[in-house]
Amino acid sequence: MLSASQLADRLARDAEAVCRYYLSAGHRAGNYWVVGDDANSKGKSLYVHLCGPRKGRWADAATTQYGDLLDLVRESCGLVDFRDVADEARRFLNEPQSRPVSSRREESLDSLPVERPAGERATRLFRMTQPLSGTLADSYLRQRGILRASLHPSLRFHASCYYRDLVSGRTSSYPALIAAVTDQAGAITGVHRTWLDPDGGGKARVDDPRRALGGLLGNAVRFRFPVDGLVPVVAAGEGLESMLSLSHVMPDMPIVSALTANHLAAFRPPTGCLRLYVAADADAAGRHGIEGLSRRTQAFGILPLVLTPELGDFNEDLRRLGPERLIANLRAQLAQEDAQVFLPA
Repeated sequence: MLSASQLADRLARDAEAVCRYYLSAGHRAGNYWVVGDDANSKGKSLYVHLCGPRKGRWADAATTQYGDLLDLVRESCGLVDFRDVADEARRFLNEPQSRPVSSRREESLDSLPVERPAGERATRLFRMTQPLSGTLADSYLRQRGILRASLHPSLRFHASCYYRDLVSGRTSSYPALIAAVTDQAGAITGVHRTWLDPDGGGKARVDDPRRALGGLLGNAVRFRFPVDGLVPVVAAGEGLESMLSLSHVMPDMPIVSALTANHLAAFRPPTGCLRLYVAADADAAGRHGIEGLSRRTQAFGILPLVLTPELGDFNEDLRRLGPERLIANLRAQLAQEDAQVFLPA
């Protein structure tokens, strides 16, 4: 039986046929197959190498995700378990190549959900999780000074989440912190996975312990965020732990984690927002996120205000300086009316 890396290599040999089958909304452009995303949307963000040493490898400029054709099979079919991914890849490889790929695809539409929306695939994974309280993921966040994370319904725990090394193709499973990415209406559009060390030593000892799945652009992981009604004050930033640290000391403020600086710059502020606090990491990418989101919010008549950590990010402030020092730093940066409402007296 072929291993994961062997399946990926076999798919790469006929990369264009794979793309025409699973990413039919795209088209060939020179040496690349270009499509909107791994959910087979129209556009040109995702590109697949069709020849050369990187044949079969792909990257999405909008989400910064990347991988090989086995990953695309998984994403386009909405599969979670590796066994199902491998079965689908073998099914494709074993099909006769005499008929046009497009006709085979049309015949299989009823049985193969190749155009399942990204949000549906992410929702499927999220439904396989359990509440955060008392789990390894809860313990992981408590070690980082975040003591009330289990109060957020957007955070869940998966006891054995599938992981595949993108270089070697080896597959394994680790416990994982799962965060739901949602749109303004509260619908799940994606998930973010943080794989954890089963022995409680922090993140899993893998090359890439954090990955996102689904539609992130414009959306975010939300904490204390009302779905209905106006939201006049919001804090938006990058990483989960950094924004959870702000939520720890400002439990009543609506807070979102956009996960990366690029996605922070593209975040869509909620209806009725008057002030948007932009909290980004103290690095070049963080400054890019601040500047991009600030320009967009000003165009909507929203006042952008920057929150700056004393150290590298707000979780580092919480862990190394303590909650009282973090509160004092925030009090000096929040508008007076917001400090009175959201910070302890």
